[in-house]
Amino acid sequence: MIRIATAQLWVHDQDEALKYWTDRVGFEVRSDVTVAEMGNFRWLTVGPPGQTDVAIVLMAIPGPPMVDPATDEQLRDLMGKGLAGTVFLTTDDCRRTHAELKERGVEFIGEPEEQLYGIDVGFRDPSGNNVRLSQLNADFG
Repeated sequence: MIRIATAQLWVHDQDEALKYWTDRVGFEVRSDVTVAEMGNFRWLTVGPPGQTDVAIVLMAIPGPPMVDPATDEQLRDLMGKGLAGTVFLTTDDCRRTHAELKERGVEFIGEPEEQLYGIDVGFRDPSGNNVRLSQLNADFG
């Protein structure tokens, strides 16, 4: 059986991303490992408490030789527009979770709204990644 273990978001600054995803969103650190043999590559993952079988990798944009300057610029531009990655989060009570996260400093794009599939609202992390928070109707969950 194949299962999803991790999904990845590009981040400008792993320390800033870690603080945001743990302090503001309320996720926990799953792994934070630096591999000296790979040029101090840092494998940093976070995930929601209670859902230990999946994590989000907060991946620093790699430099040369993996990414040339033009690609780096394109990636940063897409991130700034919220187009380089999206995470879809679900909750049992979108309005309550929205209020809790807002109180912790998460800046939302609008207010929770009724949609065909449930109640939904969005926010962006410090690197510009798009995040959707939804309370799904039974037909869509």
